[in-house]
Amino acid sequence: MMNNYVLLTILGCSLVTWIPRILPFLISKRIDFPKWFLRFLSFIPICILTALLFQSILEAQTTGFPRVKVIEALGCIPTLLVAIRTKDLMKTVLVGIVTVALLRIFLG
Repeated sequence: MMNNYVLLTILGCSLVTWIPRILPFLISKRIDFPKWFLRFLSFIPICILTALLFQSILEAQTTGFPRVKVIEALGCIPTLLVAIRTKDLMKTVLVGIVTVALLRIFLG
């Protein structure tokens, strides 16, 4: 009984996660969007990545301004340089992970 419940819960969560990610992609392949809308969509990845970046660098405070996470902010410097130089997402992510890991070992 418990195993069926767990299995159905996992399958249900998978379906709920899959639908909003795949369905819009499938629908958008069949629609010809206007040029102004496609231009607008081209900025969305930059906005999302910027939001994720600031979310990982800043820590919300109950009062006042957000606090800067020093190690994560320092890790952005070599990561940004690699991103600008190589324009390779895999290298950028690896440099970011390794840099933050090393900073946490030696400064944390």
